[in-house]
Amino acid sequence: MIINILAGGPEDLLPDLTEYIEENSMWIGVDRGVYHLLRKDIKPTIAFGDFDSVSQEEWNFIEGQVSELKKFKPEKDETDMELALNWALEQKPAIVRLFGATGGRLDHLLANVHLLLNPLKAKNSAHVTLIDRFNTVFLKDPGRYTIEKKIGQKYISFVPLTLDVSNLTLEGFKFPLKNRHISLGSTLCISNELINDYGTFSFSEGILIVIRSHD
Repeated sequence: MIINILAGGPEDLLPDLTEYIEENSMWIGVDRGVYHLLRKDIKPTIAFGDFDSVSQEEWNFIEGQVSELKKFKPEKDETDMELALNWALEQKPAIVRLFGATGGRLDHLLANVHLLLNPLKAKNSAHVTLIDRFNTVFLKDPGRYTIEKKIGQKYISFVPLTLDVSNLTLEGFKFPLKNRHISLGSTLCISNELINDYGTFSFSEGILIVIRSHD
């Protein structure tokens, strides 16, 4: 199962959502993202939010279209996106995609990137990615991984999320590495590129943010 979550980030940063409509997928709307989905003729299975970013007219439209609404007070311990992601992970999906989670407020962006830690902390096997028009972002814990060249996402960057990442090895890249230690704040692995159809990366300790992007 695939679960797609749309939050209320700037519409001009959204990819073409129709490319992510699949037979075995469901959609979740988050706050103003619910309104965006409905305007694109995509009906969410469930919606989360305090809905403080929609007008009364927009709320009335949402309420008339979505059968399962989880409305919360603005004063709460979790963000709307976290509530939606936690629910999604409970459904045991193979893939979760987060849209509308970038742009606008920097605090929201940083919080959403850190939400990618939730499945790792819960030892949930779902592959959670954050996607906008220019970027795909996901986290990896220690291991060895294969990564495929993708048209339209030329650059691949590796950014430490933890204090240290140990024995980082990059093979099949323009700028290879062998058992390199990188620390939080390092920009060593920004804007790398694959030289073949596939490459591999591996490391023994820490957590990496992997960012695939284009200009």
